[in-house]
Amino acid sequence: MKKRTYLGLLIALLLNSLYTHAQVSKADMQVSGLTCSMCQLATQKAVKTLDFVADIQPDLNNTNFVITFKKDKTVNPDLLAKKVKGAGFSISKLVLTYTFSDLKIANGISFTYGGAQFSFLNVGAKTLNGATKITLLDKDFVSAGTYKQLASKSGESYRTGKMGNTRNYHIGL
Repeated sequence: MKKRTYLGLLIALLLNSLYTHAQVSKADMQVSGLTCSMCQLATQKAVKTLDFVADIQPDLNNTNFVITFKKDKTVNPDLLAKKVKGAGFSISKLVLTYTFSDLKIANGISFTYGGAQFSFLNVGAKTLNGATKITLLDKDFVSAGTYKQLASKSGESYRTGKMGNTRNYHIGL
């Protein structure tokens, strides 16, 4: 009986991720280590080179950037992190705004976007419709302390960022 329950849950998860249509439109990105306008400018220029970035607006007082994305391009959070690191800084918080259509979620439920899997952590059961802010909870997108705390509570896929051969991002609302 247990095998049937697990198999049914696995099939439901796969169907949910296969039929999810999500579009990411913008991001609020907080960057650690920015101390001056030259730092902000270096980060802004680096991120602007990504082909999926339409515009990036800095807020030096809050070490924050608002990034809008091109509608016809797939957003890759790892490339954002790589550009920020290349400029000499790190992301301390990344909140992406996705548009969902009738996505039923709960803790551990996933959806696919751009060939990657996005798994919800610490969320209750609900249905997402319209623009929804999703916070990335993986190593390159949170502070070191937050990562350490989450890694101690989560499984191997959290620490490696992989589910099989697929990139697996962990997210929260």
